[in-house]
Amino acid sequence: MSDIEMIQMNVEEFARLQSYMLASEKDSASYQLMRERYIELKVILTASGVNLTELDRIKE
Repeated sequence: MSDIEMIQMNVEEFARLQSYMLASEKDSASYQLMRERYIELKVILTASGVNLTELDRIKE
């Protein structure tokens, strides 16, 4: 898998995960699990040089 494909896959997962988070209650266990993955993806995407300003709808 190329770097571009890996970044694309992570951006798509990041967007999908945010949709799930926005549809969930913040105090739920599932939200907390999603939040952990959200943070991991933010780190991966930032390290890959992706500007999250426009993509990040959660802002945590």
